[in-house]
Amino acid sequence: MRLLPMKDPDRSWRSIKGQWRKDAEAAGEDFSTFSQGSYATYDGLTKDGENLNLYCLSDGERVHAACQVSRLMMSKFPGPVLRTRFIIVSPVYDLGILDARQYAQTMVALFSGIVWLSRDTMTASHIRFFLKSPADAQFFTALQATTELSPFASFTIEGGLIECSLKEDEIVEEMA
Repeated sequence: MRLLPMKDPDRSWRSIKGQWRKDAEAAGEDFSTFSQGSYATYDGLTKDGENLNLYCLSDGERVHAACQVSRLMMSKFPGPVLRTRFIIVSPVYDLGILDARQYAQTMVALFSGIVWLSRDTMTASHIRFFLKSPADAQFFTALQATTELSPFASFTIEGGLIECSLKEDEIVEEMA
């Protein structure tokens, strides 16, 4: 799966929402009530057209998740931060069509995409990744281990927030 900007017509919020409507209705869910809440956030973020800070996780055929990604400076960190918020997933996860293992794989793929963005198009030394739920932290606990092969200088999880810093030598090697 790849994390892609939601700017092409087939990856617009309107297109994704249409796909997810079909998924929900195929499971017998009334999409008009199902989509209230978090989907309304995306409706607001895209009301004036495309939002360059929105990304989707796609396998080429379908979109599995979406999020807002911002590169910004925060006083807590000495360099740029990549902040990920408003994670939403396809109804196939929320409605149990796909199982918890597949949900975990999707969340890890989404986080991996953010790490990739931090090393490529949205260069940042630090990541703040707001999970969909604090319960999702279990999918990332192994990343807290300090190992020589880890790309992280630090990695913490507090509630529904992952904060990590990339090893500086990793960033320099990637940019060279």
